[in-house]
Amino acid sequence: MRISIRQSAASVFGSLLAAVALGGNAAHDTALARDRGLELPTLLDPPPGNPLEHYAAGYATVLCSAVFITGLDLSFAEQNVGFFTAPLDIRGALGAPTVDTEHRRVSVPVPGGATRVAEDTGGQGCVALPIGATTLAFTPKPVPSSLPSAVDTDWPMGDREPASPLPDGLDRAEVQAAVDAAFAHPEGMTAAFLVTWRGRIIAERYAPGIDAHTRLESWSMGKSITASLMGVLMQQGVYTLWQRAPIPEWQAPNDPRAEIRIADLLRMSSGLRIRAPYDPDFDPNGPYPEHWYYYTGTTNSFHFAATRPLEWPPNTVGRYRNTDPVLVNYLIRMGVEGLGWDYLTFPQHALFDRIGIRHMMIETDPYGDLLTQGADLGPARDWARLGNLYLQDGVWNGERLLPEGYVDFVSALAPAWVADQNPVYGGFFWINGNQEWPIPKEAYFMAGAGGQYTFVIPSHDLVVVRLGHYRGNESGDKDLHEALRHLMQAVPRHRPSN
Repeated sequence: MRISIRQSAASVFGSLLAAVALGGNAAHDTALARDRGLELPTLLDPPPGNPLEHYAAGYATVLCSAVFITGLDLSFAEQNVGFFTAPLDIRGALGAPTVDTEHRRVSVPVPGGATRVAEDTGGQGCVALPIGATTLAFTPKPVPSSLPSAVDTDWPMGDREPASPLPDGLDRAEVQAAVDAAFAHPEGMTAAFLVTWRGRIIAERYAPGIDAHTRLESWSMGKSITASLMGVLMQQGVYTLWQRAPIPEWQAPNDPRAEIRIADLLRMSSGLRIRAPYDPDFDPNGPYPEHWYYYTGTTNSFHFAATRPLEWPPNTVGRYRNTDPVLVNYLIRMGVEGLGWDYLTFPQHALFDRIGIRHMMIETDPYGDLLTQGADLGPARDWARLGNLYLQDGVWNGERLLPEGYVDFVSALAPAWVADQNPVYGGFFWINGNQEWPIPKEAYFMAGAGGQYTFVIPSHDLVVVRLGHYRGNESGDKDLHEALRHLMQAVPRHRPSN
């Protein structure tokens, strides 16, 4: 059964990923010609299995997360969230979902095929089971925060507003105009909008039923968590930025993948061959994309990623593909376990607790591999805390958490992307290099499917978070553009623009 994914793939990041596809103009043709000239003689190995069953696994997981983690009504979630791994136009080809509240499971049947099941594990969120399996291949565990009550702790380590006044220079009317713009059109489905200036919250608003602790679908903003966890390990001396990535599957003699550096993976420039909906020559009628299979394949995602062949020499072509962050997550697991630390609790204890994050949820594959490339849900305040870690050059309360120079690396344009005439990507952060957004060109940001953003704007000391329900992506992006325009007038420029 062939299912068209053209409409779903085209709308994932809205206008942002139109830039990734290079637009179909002269630059697009020149870049494709260049890339084909660099291409290596390797073959694509499509993911095994029935694509419709993969979609059903994605749908079950999306609904499980929406109902049990975010707290949404099932019927609302069916119509409005998580179109990334479960496109809306494909949901009609699947059977009706059922929710088992006692066992915290969601089941989605495939007509003529298997019923896919996702269960809420607690600390690792919702995980889809392999076909025919009744248990996962790892033992889930709770991930408690060691932080004191947020109610009694000042922001940013807690939620209490500090007693000290805000600095002078804030145009409150423009701030209010920004908030109003973010929620201007109901069809945009903005769920959360939060702004910090010089580290202090100056604007915050939520849709009905959402609050400061609601974990909302965040998708590929999690890639910036991956960058942060790798940075923590680099600060601990486990890895260095420019070393060759010690992936076990690449250690055979003369394996060309052994030349891939950790920096190449962070820059989405490894050259590894997969299919992703954001490739400029992507054929939506081709095989099921590996880019999605990492979420829906219910396999060992780390090993699958490590077995992909090279399409181009490392650091020559930039492509937005999930293989690279999955492999950095693989290295993180290897590094954490090599230190004798607990892997599943590592993000909370080594990063989140240190910057006041209490509610971030990272989900896994059935083998307990954290899918931090995008299987994550978090509230606006926690994303703002992570953004402020970068605004502060990786230093928090006087302690350096990320290596010196690391923030400069992730926020600088990746050379392979520049070579492709597509100056929009750094190190698991997007960069406003084509000035798609009405903010300075050097601003950088986390971005997730369906309109999830955390902007870091150093020139204005701003961090801006916008989260929304997937269906509202296109309208929500337009509202966010207007909100950012107002914010540029609301605060003074602190640093000169490059």
